[in-house]
Amino acid sequence: MAVLFRFEVYTPYRILFSEWVEAIVLTLIDGEVAVYAHHSAFTAPVTPCVLSIKDKDGMWKTAFTAEGILEVKDHKTVLVSDAAEWPGEIDYKRATAAKEKAEQILMEGMLKFEIEAAAASLKRANMRIKVCENSNLTK
Repeated sequence: MAVLFRFEVYTPYRILFSEWVEAIVLTLIDGEVAVYAHHSAFTAPVTPCVLSIKDKDGMWKTAFTAEGILEVKDHKTVLVSDAAEWPGEIDYKRATAAKEKAEQILMEGMLKFEIEAAAASLKRANMRIKVCENSNLTK
C-alpha cells in the first residue's frame, strides 16, 4: 500500500482540494517537482502550470494552478495559489481568447509593464488550454 500525505490547495475564493494523496507534480519557478510522503521540507514559488495529483486510489487528476507558494512539511503539503481550477471549470474559449490577446500585445511591443502582464497572461492561458486539451474538454 502506498504511503499517503495530506495535500491542500487554497485560493482566495475557495479550497480546491483537501485530501490524502500519494503524490503531486507541479512546476516551480526553477523546474518541475514531484512530492511524495516524507519529502524533505521546503517552501517555493509556483509558476502557472498543470498540477497533477495522484489520489489515494492511485488515480491521477489534473488541474490548472496560477502563481502561488508551495509549502511541504512533515505532516502536510499546502499550495496557496492566486487561482486553481479543475478542467471542467475552465472556459476553453475564454482561455483561447486571452491567449490571442496576450500574443497581440506582445507582438505590438508596448510598455514594459504591459509586456510583462501580457507574458504572464499568456502563460496562464497556455496552461489552462493544456489542462483542457489533456482532459479532452476543448468545446
